[in-house]
Amino acid sequence: MTTNLPPLELGFSPCPNDTFIFHALIHGIVAAEGLSFRERLLDVEQLNQLALAAALDVTKVSFHLYGHIRKDYHLLSAGAALGRGCGPLLVSRGGTGGKSLAESVVALPGRYTTAALLLRLYAPEVTSIVYLPFDRIMPAVASGEVDAGVIIHESRFTFTEYGLVKLADLGEWWEQETGCPIPLGGIVARKSLGGDVIQKIETALRQSIEHAFACPADSLAYIREHSQEMSATVCEAHIKLYVNQFSLDLGEEGRRAVAVLMERGEAAGLLPG
Repeated sequence: MTTNLPPLELGFSPCPNDTFIFHALIHGIVAAEGLSFRERLLDVEQLNQLALAAALDVTKVSFHLYGHIRKDYHLLSAGAALGRGCGPLLVSRGGTGGKSLAESVVALPGRYTTAALLLRLYAPEVTSIVYLPFDRIMPAVASGEVDAGVIIHESRFTFTEYGLVKLADLGEWWEQETGCPIPLGGIVARKSLGGDVIQKIETALRQSIEHAFACPADSLAYIREHSQEMSATVCEAHIKLYVNQFSLDLGEEGRRAVAVLMERGEAAGLLPG
């Protein structure tokens, strides 16, 4: 059946894991059965805000944000950032200067990031919160603008360069608490697109990931185009950390991890039931 749809608004981040995953899809290397896409590369919190306004057809979102948009968006089985040993880190300059976390000002990388939800679950006593772009958090902690911060993406590889120390690994805490891998972000599609279109999107995305694994050199220039401030070593480590078998298919274990995060968020009053 031919799909006669205008280009779908597709949002994902310029981070290496996303450009690695989406390269073959948006460059037509894999077929999308009559579908076409207009990509928008934005920071994940910007994508979260657009999804909250239902402004994108298909997009990467934080799983925290997914908890707020479940009635409008369907979670795809392919494309997720979910795994073990890859969670956000809570960092400071070297302790919190004698302050407890309850007394500390903590920077978070966006209101709807999974990092923000995890911090609230880990330390509900934290009330002094500021939201900063993820790449501003380490400088803000290092300068004393804030007492501590939760860092994501490639920051976990570079925080020691800012003289910072790890207070907690929120992913490690989550794994010990629940036994589940940590669900960071996933790909969602508007339910109004219909089941047939959503299935085609999911199939094409999975094929794009399979191509990326099989031919990693194909996407290298595209990845580097959007990560010029990142060393090649950090870029490679970023992809290896966040793209894995769960990215191909959430599977039963991945879906359970997402369900547990939703349940914990709802029980804490941080997500709508």
